Amino acid sequence: MHCGMISAMQDTEQPLPKINDVSDDFAELRKNDAIYVDKTAFVHKLVSDRNSNIVFVSRPRRFGKSLTVSLLKNLFNGRRELFRGLAIEKTDWKWLKHPVIYFRFNELSTISVEDFAADFDSYVIGQLQDAGFACNTTLSCWQNFGKAIDFLAEKSRRDAKERPDEFGEGVVILIDEYDAPVGHALADVEKAEKIRDRMSSLYAQMKSRTGDIRFLFMTGVSKFTKLSVFSALSNIKDVSMLDPYATMFGYTEEELGEYFEPHMRVHAAKMGLSYEDYRAEMKRWYNGFRFARNVETTVYNPISVAYTLKNLEPGFTATWATTGRPSMLMNFLKREDVLRIDPEGTKKVRASAFDVAELRDLQPIPLLFQSGYLTVKDFNPLTNLFVLGVPDEEVRQDLCTLMAGVAAGRNSQWAARLGDHLLAEEWDEFFIGLKSLYAAMAYGSTEESVHENSYGRCLSFLLASCGFRFRMEDVQASGRADIVADHPALTCIFELKVGEPVDAAFTQIREKGYADPYRASGKPIWLIGLSFDRDTRKLVDCAARPL
Repeated sequence: MHCGMISAMQDTEQPLPKINDVSDDFAELRKNDAIYVDKTAFVHKLVSDRNSNIVFVSRPRRFGKSLTVSLLKNLFNGRRELFRGLAIEKTDWKWLKHPVIYFRFNELSTISVEDFAADFDSYVIGQLQDAGFACNTTLSCWQNFGKAIDFLAEKSRRDAKERPDEFGEGVVILIDEYDAPVGHALADVEKAEKIRDRMSSLYAQMKSRTGDIRFLFMTGVSKFTKLSVFSALSNIKDVSMLDPYATMFGYTEEELGEYFEPHMRVHAAKMGLSYEDYRAEMKRWYNGFRFARNVETTVYNPISVAYTLKNLEPGFTATWATTGRPSMLMNFLKREDVLRIDPEGTKKVRASAFDVAELRDLQPIPLLFQSGYLTVKDFNPLTNLFVLGVPDEEVRQDLCTLMAGVAAGRNSQWAARLGDHLLAEEWDEFFIGLKSLYAAMAYGSTEESVHENSYGRCLSFLLASCGFRFRMEDVQASGRADIVADHPALTCIFELKVGEPVDAAFTQIREKGYADPYRASGKPIWLIGLSFDRDTRKLVDCAARPL
């Protein structure tokens, strides 16, 4: 038995610290004594910079943005008791109370512009009242927002003058998921633009009141530069890709070991792995997000760590996807040719591509990056260009399931079922689905843009979605196999032919010995031939034969 397994069993004798996997309420997390990976040193750096007190940060969903906003609300409410033992408690922070206006826009209705307007107005008024402002019902919600800033700022000055050791001057404004309603409506660009314009009226109220704002913190997935908050607040500091904040969201390898080692040792024992092998596999599955030009440190997705270590399943699975896909990306990909995208290596991307100006001119690569399906792999300071790629195995499987479904004009569940047929060696069902996949390509609205290598790329999406490690153009001593796909359950060697019979594929596989490097694995090896019609691009013949 590995020493790591022995240690894990010893660890189970003591209650493990609680893992937070649902709540983004900082006060609730701390009161329940759940694990909080201390990021307050970053927070202290942000809130202490009086020259840059208006801050924006973009991160993919479920990366801890809402928890950070909740933390800031409690920080500016002066609730020092919630920060005992954290890095910020050891600093010069004064723990003064400020009025806090808090908005969280991710759950507003966007069924119609009218539904959004009613929901938006009601929500804003309610949040202003919670902040201590009595709204005037004859005024619009954005007019009330402006007056609330005026009123609460003046109140804060009076309070600070009377009790300077307890109160601080200025209003704190926290806006979580500022872009969510626009993103939710992107399937209908006209509706999204109307929602954007209505929200811009609210944000414009801050333009002439920056002197009354002690600190403004705004989070989102995308940077919609035509939302008036960016034009109104010329001094806004976007920390999304700044080196000092590269690991403010997500867990580094060191943080994972510091806070979660007992849980990981228990999980490793359950999986029958040494602790070292477990950590390596967990890193492959969940660590790979990079959010800075010059800092190469990558981080884990927090929700993936939480779900994995709380559920303790006997294997690693795609957890992030179970919390839902971003509607912004889903709406957009309905009208895009995903076969143009190479998720494993997108090169020469400019930083300006990550900002969205015109909703009618959205591009897939920036949206995939902002929603977490692509991340920084490299950056060239001489050209100021990025190389993007898929962060980790979990994201790779989910993205490829999504793209395979979109390519076929079907949903991702359809693509997942097709992958299940492949793993179960149910060849009749698999080939029926595969023919449907390629038929959608052949007669889709973007047929003109489908290149020859799209045959293999479309298949690669499907293979990656069900956990295959694959190589396209697998170079061997006697030639190059089109696709070699390896899975713990089996190995598949694909040969694709255009305008030739399927038997020609098997002849080439056997004559070139494409299967020879994999014979020693002890796993089933399947040779799969696919034959396409040159004119229609349909898959017209296919077969699978065991080695």
